[in-house]
Amino acid sequence: QVQLVESGGGMVQAGGSLRLSCAASGRTFSRYAMGWFRQAPGKERNLVAAISWSGLRTDYADSVKGRFTISRDNAKNTVYLQMNSLKPEDTAVYYCAADVSSSPIVTAVGEYDYWGQGTQVTVSS
Repeated sequence: QVQLVESGGGMVQAGGSLRLSCAASGRTFSRYAMGWFRQAPGKERNLVAAISWSGLRTDYADSVKGRFTISRDNAKNTVYLQMNSLKPEDTAVYYCAADVSSSPIVTAVGEYDYWGQGTQVTVSS
């Protein structure tokens, strides 16, 4: 069983920045591929960014490339999402997710095994 706890959400004006954190339980965090997803009201949950267990591979949604950065600290069992130049369309609940299948990197929502409870990000214009 893996528990994921997100933090760092909040309200920010357009152009601002936020840093989300996701703390994971488990002694084998360094073997998990991790991802950040977001879901706006009435919309599907979509990938924002994914990172391999080593941190050497990353993948981003086109809408956030150049603005968001995913990273991880395996010593702290934590994955981060640095969000810069935020836009109102970034408003959503952000979820972190873990894949424990030892896949190098995972981008499909259905392939993740564990999810956090989500943290709200609201960007005002």
